[in-house]
Amino acid sequence: MNILKIICVLAFLSFSCSQKKDPPTYDVVVYGANSAGVIAAYTAKTMGKSVLLIEPTNHMGGLTTGGLGYTDIGNKFAVTGLSRDFYRRLGDHYGKFEQWIFEPSVAKKTFQEYLDKAGIEVQYGLRIIGVKKSDERIQSIELENTFSPSSRTNQQVRGKVFIDATYEGDLMAKAGVSYAIGRESNSQYGETYNGVQLMTGHQFPDGIDPYVVPGDPSSGLLWGISDGELEPDGTGDDKIQAYNYRICLTNDPANRVEITEPEGYDPSMFDLLVRLFEAQPDRTNLGNYFIWSRMPNNKTDINNRGGFSTDMIGMNFNYPEGSYAERKKIIDAHTHYTKSLLYFYKTDTRVPQELQSAIQEWGFPKDEYTDTDNWSPQLYVREVRRMVGEYVMTQANCVGEEVVEDGVGMAAYTMDSHNIQRVVTEKDGKKMVKNEGNVEIGGFGPYPISYRSIIPKKAEVQNLFVPAALSATHIAYGSIRMEPVFMVLGQSAAVAASMAIDNDQAVQDIDVAALQQELRENPLADGSTAEILVDNDDAGVEIQGNWERVTHGGYGPSSLHDLSKGQQSATVRYVPFVKDAGEYEILVYFSRTADATQQTQVLVSDGKMESTLTINESDIRVEGQTSGEWVSLGIFSLSPGTESHVKITNQGADGVVVADAVLWVPMQ
Repeated sequence: MNILKIICVLAFLSFSCSQKKDPPTYDVVVYGANSAGVIAAYTAKTMGKSVLLIEPTNHMGGLTTGGLGYTDIGNKFAVTGLSRDFYRRLGDHYGKFEQWIFEPSVAKKTFQEYLDKAGIEVQYGLRIIGVKKSDERIQSIELENTFSPSSRTNQQVRGKVFIDATYEGDLMAKAGVSYAIGRESNSQYGETYNGVQLMTGHQFPDGIDPYVVPGDPSSGLLWGISDGELEPDGTGDDKIQAYNYRICLTNDPANRVEITEPEGYDPSMFDLLVRLFEAQPDRTNLGNYFIWSRMPNNKTDINNRGGFSTDMIGMNFNYPEGSYAERKKIIDAHTHYTKSLLYFYKTDTRVPQELQSAIQEWGFPKDEYTDTDNWSPQLYVREVRRMVGEYVMTQANCVGEEVVEDGVGMAAYTMDSHNIQRVVTEKDGKKMVKNEGNVEIGGFGPYPISYRSIIPKKAEVQNLFVPAALSATHIAYGSIRMEPVFMVLGQSAAVAASMAIDNDQAVQDIDVAALQQELRENPLADGSTAEILVDNDDAGVEIQGNWERVTHGGYGPSSLHDLSKGQQSATVRYVPFVKDAGEYEILVYFSRTADATQQTQVLVSDGKMESTLTINESDIRVEGQTSGEWVSLGIFSLSPGTESHVKITNQGADGVVVADAVLWVPMQ
């Protein structure tokens, strides 16, 4: 009888194993539901592919829904496709054409609308622990429960193409893809602003003593100062720029949760800040210590500013290669630091009274992050791993010395790095504290991002895209790493993934020209009529008069300025090619400029009749980091062809007239 029981058990187990289902297989598996991941998943699903969107945490939208509402734009010309559509949808919410400053909850709701429209349900709380490859292709990934890891609940997911949309590049790393951490030396890629950089931005004034007892090294360093040696400028290392939280507060008493003392609060963490107060010539100006950006509905997006602020400098070096447990400790330390900093400003008697009074008006908003005690669940991990892919974007790309032909997105922000370490330096025989690593170099126009920079080397993996932890040097990544750009690259990756699946190709072998055409002609990935942009730099724009070409502060590569105050006739005529008949809203871009004319006369034609409109400078409200705004001329019914036009004139001008870009947006 015992033998019979054993046989029955074995038979049952054999039957159970035979009934066990194979792991599910998807066309496109997107790992990471940040801004890049959401747009990638939506794009792939809209293009008819089966999609799985996985998020290791419980938070969707990354930094865009995590407090970074004061969008780092650079030049809106670089924001295309669904990324641009996202900011248009925010505009719908706030009653504007586009909106670039916004509340976290509104951004999250907007992303959720994309997912709901496509029928995508995010799989939250699953993090990668393994990758199975065969013949340089990822076959499947293994996931564990983020919040209660157990081998009994691990899941296998198969995919034809994978997109690692995470900031960290965790899937990429586990797939055996080459990557870099930290700063390359300037000599490696012939750069100027990589490696160690001791500059003046977000810096301490000379003379602030670094020791607990001033002048006594034996007393030890104040909290936050490293005992490391400062290497020569341009030296490479494995250090990464500081992380922080983009802090959302409110001064609306009806919506405010008070800032209270965090557990383990230690005011000695801010002794160095007190010395900065004492050394600061204008010690009572809040703007010397925070970038305090106002958001809609009495809220903020607060960022780092000055020598000692929200950046927790030098405390994140172990994050890129850290275990999940070690990363959590680093995140928790940043949370504790930031909450302690706010509480210190609110309560410590060493804070100048004017600063303290200003901070005491603010608290956490009740209607934001309602499931995480009104605190952002997303640390601003500015830079983690960076793939070393088929092509490495460098400083030469940023400044236009090298221009790629396989661009699938653009960047336009300054080459930007926050400080990396806080060290002791010496000047005229006196020891003092300085921050090192800050770089802010701009002055260049939008530039293309190579398709080869979002794919690995073919010898490593042939079915993977990496749109966030992409292939770029530290200093080039500092220009590219903006949320609107990540969305653009997420869409490009998803379109390319669909092409690779349809043609049974490695991602390195797809027709990039066809990809570029698809992105250009189908910008919303749904087959709808594309809007028409005519920029002053485009061929066929008719320019009459003495216009000055200005290469900064406009939309796209340049704008045209007339300085004659209407004394010499000058016009710029824009003619679109209308493919589909229908109603179009026509908009003109007005760049922010000094001594602008109070009125600009614009002639607009629908191909049948021409109207004269006057745009008042006082009606143009430029907000956030953008250089200008679109102004609507109205809605017009247009026929196919080139009969419509817009002409900007300097007639009646009393100041500088700007002619930049004109947009024809089809009414959906």
